Amino acid sequence: MLSQIISETDPGYLVGWGTLSLLNAGLAQSKNRSGLAWFLISLLLGPVATFLLVAFCDKLE
Repeated sequence: MLSQIISETDPGYLVGWGTLSLLNAGLAQSKNRSGLAWFLISLLLGPVATFLLVAFCDKLE
């Protein structure tokens, strides 16, 4: 079922979602947080993860 949903999804949408995940990983690293963890979170949450990073995550020392 999931493979059918993915195959029917516009490839541009998937590329955009992956790009957003990479941007979130870079943003997380700039705040001294785990880029890999935020990349994986972003794959699941997308724009919500961006909001969480910007609104609630201060830069760690």
